[in-house]
Amino acid sequence: MNTPGSSAVLRCSESQCLAGYPINERIYSCRECGGLLDVHYDFSLLPAASELKSIFLNRRVSPRNEDQSGVWRYRELLPFVADEKRIVSLREGATPIYSASRAADYCRLDLIHLKHQGMNPTGSFKDNGMTTGVTQACVLSATAVACASTGNTSASMAAYAARANLRAYVLIPAGQVAYGKLSQALEYGATVVEIEGSFDDAMRIVREIALETDLYLLNSINPFRLEGQKTIVVEMMEQLEWRVPDWIVLPGGNLGNTAAFGKALDELLRAGLIDRTPRLAVIQAEGASPFYSLFKSTDRSRLVPNPNASTLATAIRIGNPVSWKKALRSLDLSNGVVERVSEEEIADAKAVIGLDGIGCEPASAATVAGVKRLAASGVIRAGDSVVCVLTGNLMKDPNYTVGYHTGTLKLDDATETNPIPGRFSNRPVRVSADHQAIRTKLRL
Repeated sequence: MNTPGSSAVLRCSESQCLAGYPINERIYSCRECGGLLDVHYDFSLLPAASELKSIFLNRRVSPRNEDQSGVWRYRELLPFVADEKRIVSLREGATPIYSASRAADYCRLDLIHLKHQGMNPTGSFKDNGMTTGVTQACVLSATAVACASTGNTSASMAAYAARANLRAYVLIPAGQVAYGKLSQALEYGATVVEIEGSFDDAMRIVREIALETDLYLLNSINPFRLEGQKTIVVEMMEQLEWRVPDWIVLPGGNLGNTAAFGKALDELLRAGLIDRTPRLAVIQAEGASPFYSLFKSTDRSRLVPNPNASTLATAIRIGNPVSWKKALRSLDLSNGVVERVSEEEIADAKAVIGLDGIGCEPASAATVAGVKRLAASGVIRAGDSVVCVLTGNLMKDPNYTVGYHTGTLKLDDATETNPIPGRFSNRPVRVSADHQAIRTKLRL
C-alpha cells in the first residue's frame, strides 16, 4: 500500500496524557490513565492535497474491490494497513448524498442535503467502521470478534466477520432490538446472546470479557472502528466538490460517529483538503440524552449516565456513551452544539424525509428534527448549508414506520397509553373487493 504506514501509532486521546502504543498491540484504552485511544499518523508524509484529490477521483473508475469501497478509496488517510490483501471489504461506503426539498421546507431552510449511510451493504453507517475494525482484527490474527449492540453494530460485525471467516459473538439487550437488525446478525451466523439488561449493561460485560479472553472487541471504543467512520466525512466533502458546508448534523447515541467526524475534520484541515471546519450538531432523543445534559452543564468533566434511557429510536437508546470525551473534543474543534428532540418530533421528521422519497430508520430522523429546532431558535440560519447524516435504512425497523402511519406507535412504557400522533400519517384504506367501490373510495 502506497501509504506512510510506519508512521501509525496508537495514542491516548487525553491531552494531559498522550501515552503511545504500537499499532499492532491489542489494546482498547490507555494503560496509564484509562483514556480512549486514537490512531495517530504523520500526515506530513502525505502527497499534496491536489494530488490526493486526483487519486481519490481516479479510483472511482477502477474495478478493484478496495477502490470501489467508499472507505478504502481514501486509504492514504488510513495508513495503518501495510498489505492490501488483508483488507476485508463488502464495497461499503460510496453512499449517496441527496438534496431534500420537503425536509428543507419543513425546517424552513433554503436547502438540506441528506448523506444516506443506510445505503451501505448491511444498511447502516456501521459498515464504514467495521471494514477497518475487522481488517485490523485479521492483521492481529484474531479468530473471534465481539460487540455489544442495539442492532446495527451486531448486523455489521456479523457480516464482516463472516466475510473474514471469524467467529462472531453479539450481546444485545433482550427485547430492545428491532427484528430487522436482529435478523441480520442471525443470518450472518453470529452467536447472539440476549441479556436481561440495557445496552450499557451489555457494553460493560463485553468489555470485561474482551480483557479476559482472546475475543477482539469491535465496539466504537476500538479506535480502528472510528478510522473507517471518519471516511463518511471525507466522502461527503468529495461529493460536495470540497465545498465545506456550514453544518454537519448527526444523531448522538454511543457518540462514535461524533468522535470520528471531529477527527476527520481535523485531519482534512491539516492535510489541506478543506480550508475551514464546519460546525457539528449532535441530536439526541429526549429520553436518552446524557450528552445533551453534559453539554449544557457548567461542569463538563464527568458525564452522568442515564440508566433508564428510553426512546423508540433504538439505535440511540444509550444512557452511558463510551465516546463522550472524544465527542466533546469534536464539538470544541468545530464550535459544535448538542440538541435533543421528542419522540413526536423524531417520528414526524422521519415521515417528512419519506415524502422526499428517502427512507430511514428512526434514529436518522433525529437529525432533521434537530435541525428544525435549531433553525427555529436561530442557531441555524435559513441560508446555511446543512448536511444531515442518515445513519440507517428504512427497513431496519419497519414496525416503527407501520405503527406511525396506522396510529399505533407508542413508547414501550407501561405508563404510556396514548399513541404518538402522526402529523404526516398515511393510513391505508380498506375497501371491499369491488371495482366500483374502489373507484369511489379513490375518487377516480
